[in-house]
Amino acid sequence: MLSQEQSVFDSQSFPDFELFIQSYSHVNSEKPAIISRGKQYQYRQLFRDILCFRSVYFKNQNLKGERVAYLCPSSYEYVIAQWSIWCSNGIAVPLCTIHPPAEIKYTLSDSQSSIVIVHKSFSSFFEPILKDFPNIKYVEMDDFEEDLNPEIPEITFEPIDKNNGALILYTSGTTGRPKGVVITFRNLEAQISCLIKAWEWTSEDKILHTLPLHHTHGIINILTCPLWAGATCDMIPKFDAKKVWNLWLDESNKYTLFMAVPTIYAKLIKLYKSFPPVLQKKATECCKQFRLMVSGSSSLPNFLFNEWKRISGHTLLERYGMTEIGMAIGNPYNGPRVPGCVGVPFPNVKVRLVCPDTGMDVSNIPETPGEIRIKSPSVFKEYFNRKEQTIKSFDEDGWFMTGDIAVITSDNIYRILGRASADIIKSGGYKISALEIERELLEHPDIEDCAVVGLPDPNEWGEIVGLMYVSGTNELSLAEVREFLRPRLAKYKLPRAICRVDEVPRNTLGKINKKEVVRCML
Repeated sequence: MLSQEQSVFDSQSFPDFELFIQSYSHVNSEKPAIISRGKQYQYRQLFRDILCFRSVYFKNQNLKGERVAYLCPSSYEYVIAQWSIWCSNGIAVPLCTIHPPAEIKYTLSDSQSSIVIVHKSFSSFFEPILKDFPNIKYVEMDDFEEDLNPEIPEITFEPIDKNNGALILYTSGTTGRPKGVVITFRNLEAQISCLIKAWEWTSEDKILHTLPLHHTHGIINILTCPLWAGATCDMIPKFDAKKVWNLWLDESNKYTLFMAVPTIYAKLIKLYKSFPPVLQKKATECCKQFRLMVSGSSSLPNFLFNEWKRISGHTLLERYGMTEIGMAIGNPYNGPRVPGCVGVPFPNVKVRLVCPDTGMDVSNIPETPGEIRIKSPSVFKEYFNRKEQTIKSFDEDGWFMTGDIAVITSDNIYRILGRASADIIKSGGYKISALEIERELLEHPDIEDCAVVGLPDPNEWGEIVGLMYVSGTNELSLAEVREFLRPRLAKYKLPRAICRVDEVPRNTLGKINKKEVVRCML
C-alpha cells in the first residue's frame, strides 16, 4: 500500500461520478475496501490500481461509450476491471462466469463490445471464443499481487455525461433472446444512494458477497453499496454453504450484513440441520453479529421466512426489484416485515398498479391485481439497439411496465403475485397466481422444492395448473397433493397435472426457469 507521502493522486484524479466521490472520501481509512482470496485491499490501493490498470491497458483513452466486456471471478480484479471501464467513459458489460461459450458469444455480439477483459483463470476457456471475434481487443488480467506500475500516471479526465450508459446487464430472456439493459451513470447514482439511506449503510459495515456479478443484486446491492459507504466487501468466488457458515462462525470476521436469494437460505438451513446440537447453538449465536439480512431476486416462501427466523433470530427483509428498475419496493429496515409481502416503495420510486385487461388504475383498490408500473430516476435508459422494444416497455404516461402482477393490501403494502407471462395462469376464466400455490405447497413436509406452471389445455380450461416437485422421501400422487391443498386454496387453483423430478430447473440467481418446466411436463 502507498504511504501518504507516496500519494500523487487525489479526488481530481477520477471522473465526477458520485460513486467515485463517495468511495474516495474513505481513501485514508485503515479499513479494507475488498477482501479477496483472504487478502485485504484498502481504499487507497483500490484507487491506485484502477489508475494503473487504466494507464497500462486502456492507454488513458476516453472510450466514449465503447462497450467493454469482462469475464472475472468474484474478486478484487472484478472491481478493478469494472471501475477502470467507468473511469475511461466506457460501458461495462459483465459476462457470466458459468455461461457456456454460445451465451458468451451472444453477449459479445449483441453488445458490440470492442474490448474484452478476461481474468487469467478463464484464458483457456475463452481462447476458442476469440476465434469468432477477430476485431475485438483482448486483455488478459492477472491477480493484483504486485503493482502493475510503480508510477502513478498523470491523467486528465473528460467529464462524464451522467445520462450516458455505464452498464449493460442482460435480462434472463423470459421472452425471446436476452436483451441488454442500458443503465446510466445517473441511474447507478440513484439506485445506490437510495439503498444507502434505506438500509443505513455506514463505513462500519462488512458484507459477505456470494452472488453472481452479472446481475443487479450482486453488482449494486452487495458490491457498490459497501464501496460507496466506505465499508468492506468480502468476496468469495461462488456460494458454498459450508464455507459461508465457517466464515460466519469465525469470530474475527464480524460481518454486519448478508444478502442472498431464497435458494441460498434454503441451502444454509439444510446444512444447519445436519450440524450436531453444539454446533447448531454456535451457528445460531454467530448470527447475532448481523444487523440486517435481505432476501430477493425470487419469491421467498413463508416456510423459509419462518425457518430462517427460528434458526438465526433474523426476520428476513424481502424487497422487489428488477434489472430495468433497480430496487423499487422494500420492507422497512425499522418496522414490521410481513411474510409474503415486499413492503412499500422506496422514497425515490413511484408505483402504480394497472389492470392488464381494462387499463384502469387499481393502486388504491385493496387486493385487486394490477401490473406494477414504475417511475423513478433508477429506471434504465433503453434496451441496447432495440428502439421498438424500449418504446413498447413504457406506457403513454412514461411509466415502465414491469410485467409483474401485484396487489396492494388494506395496510398499503405490496404482495407480488408473479410474472404476467409466467406466473399468472389463466384457467377457466380465473387468473391464478402460481407463486401463491407454490407457497402453500412448500408447507408440505414431503415437498422440498416445487414449480407451478400453466399447461395448455385448449379443449376445456385454456390452461391447467401443473406441478413439478422435488421430494427426498415419498412420491406423492395428484390426489394427495390436491387433498393437502383443499383446505388452503380454492378448488380452481388445485393442480391437475403432477411431475416428480430430482431438481427444479433454475437460473444462476435461483429463479425457476418456467419455460423449461413447461417443456419437461408436456
